[in-house]
Amino acid sequence: MKNQYHLLMAVFANLYYGFPSRSLKVIGVTGTDGKTTTTHLIYHILKSAGKSVSMISTVYAKVADVRYDTGLHTTTPSSFLVQKLLRLAAENREEYFVLETTSHALDQNRVWGIKFLISVVTNVTHEHLDYHRYFDQYLKAKAKIFKQSKTCLLNVDDHSYDFLKQEINNNNVYTYGLVNKAAFNLDFGKIDGRIAKFNQYNYLAGYSVARLLNIEESVIFKSFSTFKLPAGRLEFVYQKKFSIVVDFAHTPNAFSQLLPELLKHLKKDARLIHVFGAAGLRDRSKRFEMGRISGQYSDEIILTEEDYRTESLYKICEQIGKGINSVQKKYIIKEKRQDAINYSIKIAKPGDIIAITGKAHEKSLCRGKTEFPWDEKKAINVALKKYVIL
Repeated sequence: MKNQYHLLMAVFANLYYGFPSRSLKVIGVTGTDGKTTTTHLIYHILKSAGKSVSMISTVYAKVADVRYDTGLHTTTPSSFLVQKLLRLAAENREEYFVLETTSHALDQNRVWGIKFLISVVTNVTHEHLDYHRYFDQYLKAKAKIFKQSKTCLLNVDDHSYDFLKQEINNNNVYTYGLVNKAAFNLDFGKIDGRIAKFNQYNYLAGYSVARLLNIEESVIFKSFSTFKLPAGRLEFVYQKKFSIVVDFAHTPNAFSQLLPELLKHLKKDARLIHVFGAAGLRDRSKRFEMGRISGQYSDEIILTEEDYRTESLYKICEQIGKGINSVQKKYIIKEKRQDAINYSIKIAKPGDIIAITGKAHEKSLCRGKTEFPWDEKKAINVALKKYVIL
């Protein structure tokens, strides 16, 4: 019934705003990790190529160069807000629109009626099983975007590739990859060695979309050099006596990509300190694996709140902690996120890296049923002023 409600709302929204996607070249970006970076990169490449383009991402929407907030804990907004922003873009005679698209939005029909010129999948890994229940159902939800897409672009190196390819009924299927042969391959060693390994797939996805849109390689590569990662994506917010990195990583796959990358920045005898938690009333099955991966790479682990909602914070931490203990590592719990950040900075030594993950750009913390104002960077500054002579 819930999905039928969203479908009805999407139909009404399309009728009310006049099916605005028909006047735009809409590019859909879906996947588990990397959606936001890929969305912002495609937007940046098109801007660099002199194209008129708008977008909606997890961080914000930008339509005709005006920035809009899309709400708390939201990637793909309600169908009415999506259609409103699409109509605004059409009225401003924008040519392209890049839309970050979640499995929830696809499954609930919130993007019904949108015609995607190109849809690109970054990857599909362990996430949202609280909602989808089974991984195959999660994959099928992602695959719904193909029914609304003229051209589909898949990551040939990802475990989801074989399944997703079978779900596509048209012939306009292209692939990209760093390992396996694909329609689009790149050697980043020859292009830009500064691009983190785990981000190379996001850059390659952006490159592939741009090439399908006939953007010249020289323009794409130049845009790579001027692209700034979105807020809270491998963002070094402090680099003096030690370093502090803020990242939105909140899945096992994101941990397995981010943490090894940070180890490359560590000097001898320095430590990786990891501050994180897991969202309440969300995919419980990923918590053990998040703990195990953090324990594999981190020297000090501080578990804390991350929108625990009506779940017990300590039970969430205990579930994560079982994964940490499985690799013979220890952890401590600091209930308040500010206290956890304070403690991480208090114990940091010269050369250490503190990774604070899970919240990044988000502006609230959900405790119980109440959203409390939160700003990760402000919390870090509070701790730095308290424990470090700036």
